[in-house]
Amino acid sequence: MLGPGPVQAAQRVRTSARIVIAGAGAAGLAAAARLAAQLDGARITLVDARKEHYYQPGFTLVAAGIKPQSYVVSTTAEYVPGSVELIEERVAEFDPEGKRVVTDSGRALPYDYLVVATGLMLDYDAIEGMEVGMIGRNGMGSIYHSPAGAAATWSALSTFADQGGVGVFCRPATEMKCAGAPLKYTFIADDHLRRRGNRGKAELIYNANNKALFSVPIVHEKVRMLFRDRGIRTNYDHVLRSIDLGRRVATFATPEGTVEQVYDFINVIPPMRAPDAVLNSALRWQEGAWGNEGWMDVERGTLRHKRFPEIFGVGDIAGVPKGKTAASVKWQVPVAVDHLVADIAGRSSDALYDGYTSCPLITRLGRAMLVEFDYENNLTPSFPGVVAPLEELWVSWVMKTMALKPTYISMLRGRA
Repeated sequence: MLGPGPVQAAQRVRTSARIVIAGAGAAGLAAAARLAAQLDGARITLVDARKEHYYQPGFTLVAAGIKPQSYVVSTTAEYVPGSVELIEERVAEFDPEGKRVVTDSGRALPYDYLVVATGLMLDYDAIEGMEVGMIGRNGMGSIYHSPAGAAATWSALSTFADQGGVGVFCRPATEMKCAGAPLKYTFIADDHLRRRGNRGKAELIYNANNKALFSVPIVHEKVRMLFRDRGIRTNYDHVLRSIDLGRRVATFATPEGTVEQVYDFINVIPPMRAPDAVLNSALRWQEGAWGNEGWMDVERGTLRHKRFPEIFGVGDIAGVPKGKTAASVKWQVPVAVDHLVADIAGRSSDALYDGYTSCPLITRLGRAMLVEFDYENNLTPSFPGVVAPLEELWVSWVMKTMALKPTYISMLRGRA
C-alpha cells in the first residue's frame, strides 16, 4: 500500500503524440504526472470542470468528527504538471471511432491516446424520496456526497450519539467506491455511542445488499464476528429503495418483498454508476450488470480497452472486479501508463495490475484493520509480520488518519 509503484523509465521518450486525459481526480492527476515525467514533446490535455480536488478517503474521517471539512479540500490546478494543459470543462461525449473527446461547450479534442479517469456518479435520484439538500437534517446522513455533506453527516451522527434510538446503515447493490466505508461508519457510530454512555439506548442495524458483509470471505467472517460481539444486527439481501425523510422511514427491497424500517439516524449510500458520457458511449461493457452501470470494458490486467487499444480506463470508471479505491489507483495508473508509453516507444510492456485494493477498516476510534487483497480475494499485506491484516491495531489507525494523505499527495504528483 505504501511501497513504491513500478519504476519510471530512466530516459524520457520523445514523441508528438496527442494524449487526452478525461477526469482530473486522483487517477487523472496521477496519470498526467507520470506521463509528463516519461514523455518529451507529447501534448497532454487534462479535461475536468471541477476546480476543487477532494481527498475522498478522508470523507469518513470528517463524518466521524475526527478531521475538519477543510482537511479533504484542495484545488485541482495545484497538482497539474506545468507541461500539461488543463481544460476546465466537462466531458460530454466520447467518440472512440473518431478518436476525439467533446466537451460540454462543443469543443472537440482529437487524440492519439485517451486515458479515461472520469470517476463515477452517485445516483441519489435512484432512491425515491431522497433529497441531498436534507443531508444532516432529520437524522439523515450520507458520507459520500461531498465535504460539506460529510460534515453535515457528522452533525447528525453526533446528535444520534447523544440521544440514542435506531441507527440504520447500508450499502447499494451496485459496484461502489470503497465498499468498506459503510462498515467503518457503522463501527464509528457504535464507538461514539459507547463513549457517550448511550450504547444501551441505541439499536444499530446493518443492511447488507447481498449475503456478505465484505467481498473477501475471511474479512466478511471477521466483520460478522465483530458485529455480533458489539450487538450490531445484520440483515442480508436488503437494498434501500425509498426514504420518507419527514417520517424517518426507509423502505428496503428484500427477497420476501419490501420492508419498512423506522430510524432515528440513517447513513444513505446511493447506487453508483458511470457518468453519462461513458454510460452512453461505446466504451462501456456491452452486457451484464457492468454494462447496465456503464463501467468501461477494459482488460483487468492492463486497463487497456478491449475494443479500442489506444484507450485506457483507470480508477473508479474501470470495469474490473476490484479496484474502486485510491490505493488501487496507486497501482493501476503506473501499469496503464507503462503500456501507453511502451506503445509510443514501439516496445511491449509486461506490467500487470493484479487487483490490489486496500481498505483501512476502522473498527473503533483509535483502532483499524489494514485489509489488503487482490482479484482472487487473497490477502496481500504490505507489512507481513508487522501489521496483521485482521487485527484491530493502533498502527493501522495511524496509517489511515495520518500517513495515507501524504502518500496520496505524492501519488498525485507521480512520486508514489
